[in-house]
Amino acid sequence: MNRRIVITGIGVVAPGAVGTKPFWELLLSGTTATRAISTFDATPFRSRIAAECDFDPVAAGLSAEQARRLDRAGQFALVAGQEALADSGLRIDEDSAHRVGVCVGTAVGCTQKLESEYVALSAGGAHWVVDPGRGSPELYDYFVPSSLAAEVAWLAGAEGPVNIVSAGCTSGIDSIGYACELIREGTVDAMVAGGVDAPIAPITVACFDAIRATSDHNDTPETASRPFSRSRNGFVLGEGGAIVVLEEAEAAVRRGARIYAEIGGYASRGNAYHMTGLRADGAEMAAAITAALDEARRDPSDVDYVNAHGTATKQNDRHETSAFKRSLGEHAYRVPISSIKSMIGHSLGAVGSLEVAATALAVEYGVIPPTANLHDPDPELDLDYVPLTAREKRVRHALTVGSGFGGFQSAMLLSRLER
Repeated sequence: MNRRIVITGIGVVAPGAVGTKPFWELLLSGTTATRAISTFDATPFRSRIAAECDFDPVAAGLSAEQARRLDRAGQFALVAGQEALADSGLRIDEDSAHRVGVCVGTAVGCTQKLESEYVALSAGGAHWVVDPGRGSPELYDYFVPSSLAAEVAWLAGAEGPVNIVSAGCTSGIDSIGYACELIREGTVDAMVAGGVDAPIAPITVACFDAIRATSDHNDTPETASRPFSRSRNGFVLGEGGAIVVLEEAEAAVRRGARIYAEIGGYASRGNAYHMTGLRADGAEMAAAITAALDEARRDPSDVDYVNAHGTATKQNDRHETSAFKRSLGEHAYRVPISSIKSMIGHSLGAVGSLEVAATALAVEYGVIPPTANLHDPDPELDLDYVPLTAREKRVRHALTVGSGFGGFQSAMLLSRLER
């Protein structure tokens, strides 16, 4: 069975934008949502900047009980899920519920609640042996990231497969890729899928400080995320999430659904090399891109846009540039490429789904988001990285790619639906 899969609903919670329409407007404007960390005192840390969401869970539609009970990542999942389901118009009833599944990606799960619970259990770190009596009734839900997928399944009324994907920074794209495979093989007819993370917490900032992966442009947070720039020196931590509704294409067309894009191919590869290191030749990402194109039965020359991983680390940007040249050949020099992390930061397991959403919107509207802050391109990175200003272009086929600690490399091809 080789069923075609389309995106019929999109929901977004992103830095600077709650909702798909504000998210798209933010990207096209080239506005950055990076700033000094405001959710805790970051003074002791090397990197004190992040891309935070201006997010009130109750104002966004959650109940006071949900706002109290859920970790911030869970709140993002429900708000984005509500928007995606409403946008799709997909009706899930008693007869169809078992044919609808959920797959949520996350890198670090319920980080903020886990950290606050540990502080409570250990009396602020004073006690090595923690006191379980100080924990909240929801502590177990914070400990197991599958609770995020369960919340989305209850929201949707989905009774098919419910899964969590945790593959580091490719979790968001991988969750959507896995969901596509379930539809393609006939296990389900529709999936609610995407990624969420809310990692802006002392434990996360400390971890990235230790390996010097994040930017320390603390005096200019609005320009600190500089993918492909000569002056880049690390990524800016972000948060948020995106959920999409995926359907079997013929069923979506029959019910008259709005179709943003078809997902024609997806692939993931590992480099079996290093936890954080990347080979300079980009071979593994190139292999994932080639496999995704092959599954979609498209040539490299068909690609009209590439949504890059584009973290603004020296290593990743070089690796990715090599991967594009290796997989796309001479066409790599002609295709426009951009990184939305320049505007919304790097939200770990969530960002891949946000990038899928942005890529689908580029296909839908024929506009390519820019790479913000790219005033001084690194001459070593000699591709068209769409600096500063959005570019109108008919996008029939677009790649989005992800790279994660552990050596994970993923690629997905989104296309205008050809009927």
